[in-house]
Amino acid sequence: MSKIRTDELILQLASEPAPVRHLRSPMTRTAIWLAISLPWVFAIVFVMGLRPDLRAQMSNAHWLIEQGAALATALMAAMAAFCAGVPGRPRWEHLLPLLPLAVWLGALGQDCLQGWISYGSAGLTLHPDWQCLPGIIMVGMGPAVAMAAMILRGAPLAPMTTTALGALAAGGLAEVGLRLFHQVDASLMVLVWQAGTVVGLTLIAGLFGRRVLRWRHADVRKHAFDAKN
Repeated sequence: MSKIRTDELILQLASEPAPVRHLRSPMTRTAIWLAISLPWVFAIVFVMGLRPDLRAQMSNAHWLIEQGAALATALMAAMAAFCAGVPGRPRWEHLLPLLPLAVWLGALGQDCLQGWISYGSAGLTLHPDWQCLPGIIMVGMGPAVAMAAMILRGAPLAPMTTTALGALAAGGLAEVGLRLFHQVDASLMVLVWQAGTVVGLTLIAGLFGRRVLRWRHADVRKHAFDAKN
């Protein structure tokens, strides 16, 4: 296999210089991502039809807390993913979604505990809900594609973390949309089948981060390494 010389690599890179465009701030990019994603979510909800008890749920404070925490998790995860794509930013920004995620899971866990106290083992009955996984994937597909396209415009130097955060953002937004048409509110069911699906997809996405986010400049670094050797 022929190796490119360092001077040849420099000439090759300098022959077709690409204009450099500064990325917008993570907060602005999060707002853009949300503006792109919401029409997709609303379209899926419109096709599936609003749940018949939505008006009653809108007056349920605990349901609103769960939905608000899920939405906040999505937004903080999106912002953290965009922060992770900017070299030099502090790593603590990767932890932004942990607080709203804890509130979301804590609210679901509190309901599970209350059901167990009130009804015993009958309050923790778990039934299969095979609509959750395809529902979350369907609603989250648009936000996930938008997230991937926007992340690739940055420098995903931590691809596993960035991919996991992007998946959590898309999954959290998908969960909010899912509960607008999927009428399952038993806390254990939501905790296991819906929140569990979001967390599971986040972990899987993180494992494949290096393959999904293959940064284009990695090839340049590889050529430079080959040239030195």
